[in-house]
Amino acid sequence: MTVHAIIGGTGLTQLEGLEIHQALTLDTPYGAPSADILRGGYAGRDVLFLARHGQPHRIAPHQVNYRANLWALKQAGARAIVAVNAVGGIHAAMGAGHFCVPHQIIDYTAGRAHTFFEGELDHVTHVDFSHPYDEALRARLIAALQAEGAAFSSHGVYGCTQG
Repeated sequence: MTVHAIIGGTGLTQLEGLEIHQALTLDTPYGAPSADILRGGYAGRDVLFLARHGQPHRIAPHQVNYRANLWALKQAGARAIVAVNAVGGIHAAMGAGHFCVPHQIIDYTAGRAHTFFEGELDHVTHVDFSHPYDEALRARLIAALQAEGAAFSSHGVYGCTQG
């Protein structure tokens, strides 16, 4: 069974309706994640939840330990991750209350670790980033948004900035 994880950002530090079964305090080779990983039930499914900016909301975007967060979620059993972001849109159609399921990303950040593959490696590892989002998960998200009648865009480019 696929265990889904949700990373909540600003505006989603708690997942309303999450029945918490366990709070996992994990350590990773990259240090501690932003908060405990909450394992629980949501809408009839087993889920993991992580507050990206900590609990309470105190970690600035450029100080989030993204590698530790992802490592800890995988360690807890995550096989699919949905990261929720409260961001602005460049296009007028992407206003408040509009969901976007991006298909591409541009990383404008600097000074952050960008890979798990560094240091003394046995060999160089190249990661294909031409299609950064899982298409099967994108399709399920789009179907869920359609079923809910939500305003959404099925494609978009997420521009990640320093925060």
